[in-house]
Amino acid sequence: MLCSTCTRAENRPIPIFVSIIPQKYFIERIGGSRVQVSVMIKQGQNEETYEPTPKQIVKLTQAEFYFRIGIPLEIIWLESIAKTNPSIKIVDNRNDIPLLSISTDAPSEKVGNNKISYESMDPHIWTSPPLVKIIAKNIRDTLITADPTYKNQFEKNYQLFIQDLNDLDKFIRSALSDITQHDFMVFHPAWRYFARTYDLHEIAIEHEGKEPGAKSLASLIELGRRKNIKTIFIQNQFSRTHAQLIAQSIGAKLILLDPLSENYEANLRHVATTLASVLK
Repeated sequence: MLCSTCTRAENRPIPIFVSIIPQKYFIERIGGSRVQVSVMIKQGQNEETYEPTPKQIVKLTQAEFYFRIGIPLEIIWLESIAKTNPSIKIVDNRNDIPLLSISTDAPSEKVGNNKISYESMDPHIWTSPPLVKIIAKNIRDTLITADPTYKNQFEKNYQLFIQDLNDLDKFIRSALSDITQHDFMVFHPAWRYFARTYDLHEIAIEHEGKEPGAKSLASLIELGRRKNIKTIFIQNQFSRTHAQLIAQSIGAKLILLDPLSENYEANLRHVATTLASVLK
């Protein structure tokens, strides 16, 4: 049960678990010293195949909140986590965000509508700064409800974070203002929300968690040539075999971009400048 009127036991920070590193950054920006955030998937680990360690399962028994974001790990493990710690409160970072289906670029209903199938939604909402502003509001409201004594601190931190996100958004728009090409190719489809926000189009090699067969591979090679793709973006967490094959076939180079980077704002600035340099 959330305590909205009493002082937290021993004035301890709120113990929170999240799925990925960017969520940790968002919560710490707003919660400051009043939160203690643990991450399930560490730097360089694969979000598609990761399983919690026994040490994490034990630590989850002391967590007050779990902030989910829609990655496969949660679909498989959240029910088990809730059984291990029945008092843990699950907060969905996708609340109030129009999600994209994994199989189409068309926006869905917002989370909270029963028509949504969570498993069919693209979880990579954190790659879009305007969407992170919605995530930040939900985090602020959750923390204020959990620890109202520090409402003013949470609100102040939230406003500073929003300003930084606005500055980041302006930087990205400026960096991409002179591009002449809007299509870019990736192995893992992690950048569709970023692309939608900034009028780009992501072409993914992997589809619904599956690597391409021979027919799809041939189509991607043909599409890459037709779109004059000269760069394919990859992640260390995924195999680059098919990306290398396509790159060799169309005369493209491979560049690493990490959507799970620990330094969120610097990383998205790097993503924007990298895209700007290859989409001239």
